[in-house]
Amino acid sequence: MTAGSPGAGLGVGIVGMGGIGAMHARALGELGGRARLVAYSGRARPPEPADPGVPPAVRLEPNEVIAHPDVDVVAICTPSGTHAALALAALEAGRHVVVEKPLALDVDDALRVAAAAHERGLSVSMISQRRLEAEHVSLRRALDDGALGELRLAMTHVHWHRDDDYYRAAGWRSTTAQGGGSLMNQGVHNVDLLRWLCGTVESVTAQSATLAHTIEAEDTTVATLRFASGALGLVTTTTATPPGFPATIALFGSRGSVELGQGEVRHWDVPGVPEPRPGRTASGAAEPLAIGHAGHLAQWTRIIDALETSSPVPVGIDDAVETVRLLCAIQTAAVTGATVRPTDLGRTCQSQPGPQL
Repeated sequence: MTAGSPGAGLGVGIVGMGGIGAMHARALGELGGRARLVAYSGRARPPEPADPGVPPAVRLEPNEVIAHPDVDVVAICTPSGTHAALALAALEAGRHVVVEKPLALDVDDALRVAAAAHERGLSVSMISQRRLEAEHVSLRRALDDGALGELRLAMTHVHWHRDDDYYRAAGWRSTTAQGGGSLMNQGVHNVDLLRWLCGTVESVTAQSATLAHTIEAEDTTVATLRFASGALGLVTTTTATPPGFPATIALFGSRGSVELGQGEVRHWDVPGVPEPRPGRTASGAAEPLAIGHAGHLAQWTRIIDALETSSPVPVGIDDAVETVRLLCAIQTAAVTGATVRPTDLGRTCQSQPGPQL
């Protein structure tokens, strides 16, 4: 780990101080001096430092945040279509990267970020805070221990609602090319969870439609998955189902089954494994920022642990690439009507630009 300000903890720059950027800033403020916000870009102001001896962060342009000499880690909290280019710029400047979901909108862009990180020996962590929730940790452990037996069926449903004002407030949310749509923008965390829990996806079929909004991007997607293990899967995402419902994930094995909501264990039938006590995760079903910052705090804590000990960061670059690969496979299958193998994807993710600032 480098240290731009000795004794002051890890120096962090946030590119994109909007609602999500503010969550990162609040998390950093609760890390007991192990990290501090040095610089940020965006219109909102971050919280003042809790320690009066720590200088407040300075507001700069994105490229100036990345180049600031006291910044060790760049947190990218901008619209999805800018993630890959900003991550590359930060890596080229010698900074570690923390990037909001998704890492990129295109498999090739994700692979470029991965190549840059590996070449420079720098860390990239994609925010996938839902993997750290107690009930998902318990489920992953049960799967690893074989407590559910042979996995047969896995499903995740993200049936949320976003009104027209949500799309008017930020134009990128309406466009596929910038990462809008119910799959890439709302469904990404549960798609990531499903892949993390169930393993490699061998093939995908999908359909999508725009059913409730006057936007270019889809607002409803349905996909079927065939996992390498032989299990089958189902993914449904939408922003067209008022009033909005908590996202769920359900796994069915030869010995047991589980259904989880957001901060809720709906069903737990796992022989020999007690039902976990869920955390207090709120649902973003109707309000995007209702999720709070506890998950970001948990992931930032692990990121700093890793950087301080030169160990792998949580949800590292290669892991993040595979989530992009699955998202793009679903998009491509919906556009083409074909069965798509994620491992075949390179330059075939439909309607996505190269990384540009």
